[in-house]
Amino acid sequence: MNISVIIPVYNEEKTLEQIISKVLDTGLVYEIICVNDGSTDNSQKILEKIQASEKSHIKLLNHKHNSGKGASIITGLKEVSGDLVLIQDADLEYDPNQYKKLFELFKNPEVQVVYGSRNLIQNPKSTYAFYIGGVILSKITNVLYSSEITDESTCYKVFKADLLKNLNLKEKGFEFCPEVTSKILKRKIKIYEIPITYFPRSTKEGKKIKWRDGIKAIWTLFKYKFSE
Repeated sequence: MNISVIIPVYNEEKTLEQIISKVLDTGLVYEIICVNDGSTDNSQKILEKIQASEKSHIKLLNHKHNSGKGASIITGLKEVSGDLVLIQDADLEYDPNQYKKLFELFKNPEVQVVYGSRNLIQNPKSTYAFYIGGVILSKITNVLYSSEITDESTCYKVFKADLLKNLNLKEKGFEFCPEVTSKILKRKIKIYEIPITYFPRSTKEGKKIKWRDGIKAIWTLFKYKFSE
């Protein structure tokens, strides 16, 4: 199957070249769709440089203003031509060397969604509060939707492209994660999980998610439980 990777980018000049190089080096990717989400640093120039290189398979899209991770994924999804879609952050917290095992499960035609779980193996934590927040989100998801997932907020989510395109995604921020999880589980589609390694960064290093995003995520889980 052809694999499309969507990379939302917002002020990631320090890691952008390295993460795209890692994605390309897997040799597994059909296309990389980078969405520059109104960056104010050198991210745009770096993306243009990479796109112009001979080895790149990159589609570059731009938002004039910072609109959020979900908005970037929605924009990128319009350009997806592969059979599978994987979401990749533009930092180095998640290692593309794990793609192979994420994609392996799709050999089973019944598999439509795979999440890479940071909680199925021992991993370092950015902060204890951040870790507990993620555990709480997973538990709320399981109660609301009768599921058994361990890492609702993981970045590494892989979908059959046709499924993701048909979910009518709306959320513009980090609420993408609870929205897409809710809509998949409401369709009674099983989310498969595999363990992944994780290398968290601190706020000083550029981590953007805040405690209030956790509150929004909880609200989003409840909202889509009782709405479309």
